[in-house]
Amino acid sequence: MLTALVTGGTSGIGAAFARSLARRGFNLVLVARDTQRLESTARELGAAHGIHVETLTADLAETEDLLHVAERLEDPDRPVDMLVNNAGFSVKVPYTAQDFSQHEAGFQVMCAAVARLSGAAARAMTARHSGWIVNVTSTSGCVTMGDYSAIKAYATAMTESLAVELHGTGVHVTALLPGWVRTEFHSRAGITGSSIPDFMWLDADRLVEEALADVARGKVISVPTLRYKVMVTALRHLPRPTVRWISRQISSVRRRELQA
Repeated sequence: MLTALVTGGTSGIGAAFARSLARRGFNLVLVARDTQRLESTARELGAAHGIHVETLTADLAETEDLLHVAERLEDPDRPVDMLVNNAGFSVKVPYTAQDFSQHEAGFQVMCAAVARLSGAAARAMTARHSGWIVNVTSTSGCVTMGDYSAIKAYATAMTESLAVELHGTGVHVTALLPGWVRTEFHSRAGITGSSIPDFMWLDADRLVEEALADVARGKVISVPTLRYKVMVTALRHLPRPTVRWISRQISSVRRRELQA
């Protein structure tokens, strides 16, 4: 039976990955900060699908916790066949803020941790000549709206670079670029999303099903739904000044939402 390790696996897109993989018969290793929620999710998925669910309480912003998860990925006696790097949070603090801690935590969790865990998984998987690495990035990385955009742009580029490095090894690497997804992610960040048209919102479970179909096809970049494929393609081909202008307009709307 195959095993998947999912970071941020108790909420949002991570939880949708856990549910979908459990339905496919994967055993799971769920990683999150909230022990109680981890245990509850593990019991629920184990009972519903007859799988084994292991839990790791870890804050990926903490080096010791991150290394513990990396060690689990490289454990030869308990191989992990799929890694889903999903843990993350919104970074809304401007670069000019006096307190830079949120930027540092964001980089650690969504850049450094993604790179380190991807590398650990890749070492173990290349030795077996098989495996899948899925890094959840964002369509936000296609625009220029603060540190979150920069972080997700890095994660996407890093994933593509890893795919080049691992080409021909039997290990497949995919960057998933979600758009606006109805999860608790936005409410936690204080983002109402009231300015976002209903048709732009995605369902997390459908998103994950489309992403896993892309993974099965060996796609390096997964952008679920036609509307977001069109948007990402346009953003990648527009002149950079135009992308920055679009980013300013969206940022202005976001600021008004936060002030409302």
